[in-house]
Amino acid sequence: MSSRAEPRTVAAAGGAVWRPSGDGGIETAVVHRPRYDDWSLPKGKLDPGEHGVTAAVREVREETGLVAVAGRRSTTSRYQVPEGGKRVDYWLMRATGGAFAPNDEVDELRWLPPADAAALCTHDADRAVLADLVRTDVPREPALVLVRHGKAGSSDAWEGPDEERPLTRAGREQAGQLAQVLPLFGPTRVASATPLRCRQTVAPLAERLGLDVEELVEFGEPEFGGDPQRALETAQRLLEGPGVTVVCSQGGTIPAVLAALGVHGHGVPGLHPPAAKGSVWVLGGRPGGLSADYYRDLGPDPDAP
Repeated sequence: MSSRAEPRTVAAAGGAVWRPSGDGGIETAVVHRPRYDDWSLPKGKLDPGEHGVTAAVREVREETGLVAVAGRRSTTSRYQVPEGGKRVDYWLMRATGGAFAPNDEVDELRWLPPADAAALCTHDADRAVLADLVRTDVPREPALVLVRHGKAGSSDAWEGPDEERPLTRAGREQAGQLAQVLPLFGPTRVASATPLRCRQTVAPLAERLGLDVEELVEFGEPEFGGDPQRALETAQRLLEGPGVTVVCSQGGTIPAVLAALGVHGHGVPGLHPPAAKGSVWVLGGRPGGLSADYYRDLGPDPDAP
């Protein structure tokens, strides 16, 4: 009896790279690919074991020479290729440096106003991303990244004070993944609630960035001196910037703060937003104009090779 293999999904990622223009607006980068003779946004397939946002920033760098920081997650396109279905996830990205040089994949790059870029692009999927780029109801860039601490085992099996319960091996692996991926969002501050497992979760990230881990007691759960209202007020202040602040907190505080900001689980009013251990919420704007991207984990994309 023969069995038919499940159709493979080819995972790819890319970005709408933007920079301020002289007229107070923005312009975005579109590229010409001689292999396909098309104009598109930079994108490419995920490497083995890669997360989508990592691939998106890497592909932009490889195809355009541009250094960019990741911003709001944008649209996803799906279509058929000979290998099976293909999924392309896009992020908005602000260019921070680098310079284009023609290469094997891209022989020309143009900086254009988004409307002109959309007119030049060959594919509807790229035009959908550019339409998202020019939205004015939500910001392109985040200001606050809320991290739930990594796995720390059962509190029932821990004999010491719960505030001193450390990360497990799996939790330390999650902390390592955070340290690899979150720098792509350009953090300028790293903070944590008091419990050891929270501080351990963002310590590798802070070390990689050359930053200290600041303590924010208000982001702890009530039994550790936290206060959801204080945490909400601090979150609102951090959303105003400047820069991007990463805060590691707990499963009782994060959903309450998000709900107070108007974030709902799966978009359903009244349903608290999820906050799995090691998960991340990337936030920008303010209530009524808030962007909120949930990353269940920052490990390899399940469709990566």
